[in-house]
Amino acid sequence: MRALAPDDLVRTPDEARAASRPPLLVLEPLLDFLDAHGLGAGEPSIHAIGDGRSNATFLVQRGDARFVLRRPPRPPLPPSANDMLREVRIQRALRGRARVPRILAACDDPSVIGAPFHVMEELAGVVVDGDAPSALDTPAERRRAGEALVDALVELHAVAWRDDPELTGLGRPDGYLERQLTRFGGLWERHRTRDLPQVEALGAWLEANRPASPPATIVHGDYRLGNVMLAPGTPATVAAILDWELSTLGDPLADVGYMAVTYSDRDAPPDTPFLLSPATRDEGWPTREELLARYAQRSGRSLAGIRWYEVLALWKATIFMEGNYRRALDGLSDDPYLKAFGAVVPAMVRRAEALAAAGPDGP
Repeated sequence: MRALAPDDLVRTPDEARAASRPPLLVLEPLLDFLDAHGLGAGEPSIHAIGDGRSNATFLVQRGDARFVLRRPPRPPLPPSANDMLREVRIQRALRGRARVPRILAACDDPSVIGAPFHVMEELAGVVVDGDAPSALDTPAERRRAGEALVDALVELHAVAWRDDPELTGLGRPDGYLERQLTRFGGLWERHRTRDLPQVEALGAWLEANRPASPPATIVHGDYRLGNVMLAPGTPATVAAILDWELSTLGDPLADVGYMAVTYSDRDAPPDTPFLLSPATRDEGWPTREELLARYAQRSGRSLAGIRWYEVLALWKATIFMEGNYRRALDGLSDDPYLKAFGAVVPAMVRRAEALAAAGPDGP
């Protein structure tokens, strides 16, 4: 948990209007909303949780009630990004069919705290981002955790979405890859802060080598170790998959490629950009190749062309990171980590170029 920044929370709408930048929480109307939904009583204790570099997430305690509140970051936001109400719809539709936290309440009125938001249950467990928790202090449990990461994704991709109107309405199942290339190419023009022609060249490579997609599934859109919560204790299992705002219908291998390029192998150079799971360098964690082999075996899908999807994942992440870097340059975030993207983005481009140079196929 992290303390709030001084201007993250104000008490009244008048204070919000007078602030130099929009606050993330406006307390009095928020408390009215929580009271109306029976979510605790009295003055709250609020702490920021997660890295806060996309959506803002808070742990709220009121009396005996504890819950999690999620809202978008400060504006301006790119079109269709940070859609909290979409996240609500997806999690409610998947309840009982995939590992999702339960939604307690949702607010579509931006006048309450400045943006739509939702409240969901607090789950017991741990998110592995840096060091692994003590429950994973043996090589056997670390291996189980890596295998559980894959198994939860296979389970998600197996959800029978065609028989559920709530799920069929999540997106168009055909043409997913084409739309991704078009959308992120447009986002690059919106996000860019400097001339990086390699980004356009990678987009052209992806288009020229675009594969035929397997049958569509639900796609999480941001599937990685840091976006799952492991249950406390042993054996290691996934308690919940988090951060559903990018979920849609489409090519399941996009999730697999993203999981693979964010996963840290023991022998990966430590300066490799966008390895988001440093704990998995410890003894026992499966290798990247073992994760891919388990997914292929459990899902029955061929991963012969997975490298193309890894390049896609790096290209998209590069464009997202450039957008966050722009936010930092524009003073919309006080997180020094985002300013570091000024150097990280070119390094990610070089990593994507190296993968593309090796060809679109292969592990």
